[in-house]
Amino acid sequence: MTLSRRGFVEQAIILGTAALAGTKLSQSNAAEPVSSHTRGPNEKLRVAVIGTNGRGGTHVAEWLANPDADLVAICDCDPTALGKYQQRFKNLPHKPQQVADVRALLDNNNIDVISIATPNHWHALMSIWAMQAGKDVYVEKPCSHNVEEGRVMTQWARKLGRICQMGAQSRSMTGMRETIDFVQGGAIGAIGVAHALCYKRRASIGLVDTPAPIPPGLDFDLWAGPSPLIVPTRKKLHYDWHWNHHTGNGDLGNQNPHELDKARWGLGKKELPKRVVSIGGRLGYIDNGDMANSQVTLFQWDDAVLISDVRGLEIKSPESYGLKAGSLGVATIWWGTTGYAVSPNYTSGVAFDYDGKQLGKWSGGNDQAHFANFVKAIKSRNQSDLHLDIEDGHLSSALAHLGNVSWTLGEAVPQGTRPNLAAADKQVIQTFTSFEDHLKANSVDFNVTHMKLGRELAIDPATECSTDAEANRLFTRDYRKGYELPRT
Repeated sequence: MTLSRRGFVEQAIILGTAALAGTKLSQSNAAEPVSSHTRGPNEKLRVAVIGTNGRGGTHVAEWLANPDADLVAICDCDPTALGKYQQRFKNLPHKPQQVADVRALLDNNNIDVISIATPNHWHALMSIWAMQAGKDVYVEKPCSHNVEEGRVMTQWARKLGRICQMGAQSRSMTGMRETIDFVQGGAIGAIGVAHALCYKRRASIGLVDTPAPIPPGLDFDLWAGPSPLIVPTRKKLHYDWHWNHHTGNGDLGNQNPHELDKARWGLGKKELPKRVVSIGGRLGYIDNGDMANSQVTLFQWDDAVLISDVRGLEIKSPESYGLKAGSLGVATIWWGTTGYAVSPNYTSGVAFDYDGKQLGKWSGGNDQAHFANFVKAIKSRNQSDLHLDIEDGHLSSALAHLGNVSWTLGEAVPQGTRPNLAAADKQVIQTFTSFEDHLKANSVDFNVTHMKLGRELAIDPATECSTDAEANRLFTRDYRKGYELPRT
């Protein structure tokens, strides 16, 4: 499949197999936003879910449960992924259309909303194509695969007047929103440090020297999209794309964007940090993955530090921070001058002073709340109604990308090496002490799997570029012909 989206649409018109949603956009010139039709105030939104494995199943379930939406289509280039919905849809009064090629789906004028749960390398391009076709977009975290993509997505959303929300659902949880209100309200003093934890055991993906088997009927050219047309060397194609840099972003860009977003939100930072450094490696794993599984990344603004702490090896979280043992699997901690607050999941938080007195506790919310918030903003046509507008999504996703760029440009270092950035900060010191103890507890042999200290990067928040030319080249990617990033 070598046609661009525009070429595909033109051919589809000739063949009579697809309908245009309205005026098309080139990659350099935008038209006014188009919409399929004028929708009445009580008319349901017509939704298509793209990517039906993994998180896509949640998208399908949430849209089926939303009273303001009608799931009219699902899309996946893997027919097996589509096939598993046959039984699930059999009792629906109107069975959703099943489509393999996203480009035909996007140019269907009977669709208002695109809900994206594909691998990361497709998020930005698919979102932009959808907005260009006059549709609003809900896109999973991270919203982008590299730093530039998120900013370009934001530019298109503003230029076309589209509603685009990133799917880090904590933003819409009542317990989480109340926790953030407390953190930002001054009850624990000025917040100088936030700590985003991802203590999540990840098994090795194994070591093979053969290409991943392609599921029967899967269109690999379409699956690869903007990434290189190279079948990866690993045991399976699906899910393990997270641990390959062409398609994924490691756990720093998989699970931890949830916590990075919460941490940045609590700090009140609306721009990228000025300095970034990352250290870690694929430690204790000898497999086909090429992204770090254990990784500490530091982000520094003028008055605050954000610590990202990713650990993929076996870990037993001790009783700490006022919580029971083992409760910190994924979590965010905000450290204030007079106390601290902890969010141990997506829906709740608890705060203490430094004498151990509990200051407050909050909980509540579910995934549907974030989808409902997106629907509310579509109805109002006001992006400020979104709890996680694409620009905020971009900033939180870019944190992960910055950390991975730093780490990619690093060099192997001896056990016990630490970055110089924020080296005297109490929480930074405690993080590295715990991180090093964690690696020792897992008997990591640094002669076999190497620790890498990333390059410290200086960032200009105004331009979202580094002073390091080599880093800037990694803030974007080479796009395959027909899948180029449409810059405004």
